[in-house]
Amino acid sequence: MSACPVDAIVPHTKLLPAQREYEQINADFYRDANPRTPLALIPISPTKRPAPEPLSVAVVGSGPAAMYVADELLKQRDIHVNVFERLSSPYGLARYGVAPDHQSTRKVADLFDHIAAHPHFRLSRGVDVGVDISHADILRKHNAVVYAVGASADRRLDIVGEDLDGSVAATEFVAWYNGHPDFVDKKYNLDHKRVVIVGNGNVALDMARILTTPPDELASTSIAPHALAALRTSKVEEVVILGRRGVAQAAYTLPEILGLARKHSAHLVVDPGELHIDEATANDRANGTLRPSVERKLDLANEIATTEIATTAPPERSQRRIVFRYLVSPTEILGTNSVNGIVVERNALVAEGSRVRAVGTGQKETIEAGLVIRSVGYRGRTQTDLPFDDSLGVIPNSGGRVTGHDGDILPAVYVAGWIKRGLPDSSVQTNRVPRKPSTISLRTLTSESSQRRGCTCCRTSTPQLAPTRSPRLKPDRTRKSAVSINLIDTADFCFNRRVKPRSYLRARQV
Repeated sequence: MSACPVDAIVPHTKLLPAQREYEQINADFYRDANPRTPLALIPISPTKRPAPEPLSVAVVGSGPAAMYVADELLKQRDIHVNVFERLSSPYGLARYGVAPDHQSTRKVADLFDHIAAHPHFRLSRGVDVGVDISHADILRKHNAVVYAVGASADRRLDIVGEDLDGSVAATEFVAWYNGHPDFVDKKYNLDHKRVVIVGNGNVALDMARILTTPPDELASTSIAPHALAALRTSKVEEVVILGRRGVAQAAYTLPEILGLARKHSAHLVVDPGELHIDEATANDRANGTLRPSVERKLDLANEIATTEIATTAPPERSQRRIVFRYLVSPTEILGTNSVNGIVVERNALVAEGSRVRAVGTGQKETIEAGLVIRSVGYRGRTQTDLPFDDSLGVIPNSGGRVTGHDGDILPAVYVAGWIKRGLPDSSVQTNRVPRKPSTISLRTLTSESSQRRGCTCCRTSTPQLAPTRSPRLKPDRTRKSAVSINLIDTADFCFNRRVKPRSYLRARQV
């Protein structure tokens, strides 16, 4: 079963006392009918007659969406998949976006290794499509191409001081402590006692947790060595997380905030005066129609604000604090050459139909800080030789089929994942089971690829770009050709020398 790559399924009879809350969370989630396709169901590909020759499909990117696309394609008969990755290490977000202390989530890489071991799968690392090879060249050598390049750019705040030294994007900071090669040389000011994070989604909670976890605990994770060294000398005592609306609208998920509250060693702080809820939420709560997850968020925030919450963390709690602020928006980042603070404005909640909007009240305050991290969402980047919708941060498409500036569909060019849908709203596994339009696109892709098979401009061979095979592939020891060692996992997963290198390190024929 490839739909659940992490050890997230536990019988309720084996839950520990500290995990009993998750049983109720699970029951609440399935209380109402869920319109999504169950994760355990994999679309069954229609039976096809044997093709005269294999189809060749290129996938640009090797993150979760790209690997799931490859997985679905490889379930079709007679399809070869060639994946192109700009970096020297594959798997994108799964490798460089998941918190280093979330080891179970990182196990999704094991699933991707299994996909990459398919005999019709080929991986070319260090190939920047649009720079090293053009879109036209890839399309000439393949029957179709799928762009699954994610959403690696950050959304801006558009306030004064945003470009000061010490004002950074969450994408950069997360990539830095995960060892992304583009950010290993970055330096961040951890000499001030306070860091402010704008936005209160799960990524914000991850960063706050990493910044307030004792370095000796982080040493047993896969955190990058340069980040661990910097955190060992960090003077940060407090991380402030800003949310522009109330607790009921907080972007973090219930399991994430519950895990932080119950397991993390830092003190969590909530100002009781900021626990105001809007009228619609109050009415739903009084009528018993409020979503259980929102109800639990409200209860947990109140618990943090009024009591010393129950915790499974060690009794000698850290002196570091994580402060949750609600109903505040940043209006200016202060500093001359570098950040020394941020100005926030208190908000009021105003209902607009079914939505609740935060409106500034004019009441402002200054929070001193040496580092401000914006974590207000992500957007895609432009791709060379492809149209791009800058307002949405996506490649324009119709059901996954790329459309030109005139709205016409571009033959044999597809998108998947966040570059198709826009702003990501959840986790790695949201890319697992395709929505209905994606399933239709998969059938269209195989059909259109078959039609292009006979085109004289198409070739099923792979471009000569020194592609690299999967690290799971075993060497042919009967051959006497040169052998090189694939060091991806030694470099990326064994930062701490006490961690044993992954057992699937393999040699490859060159």
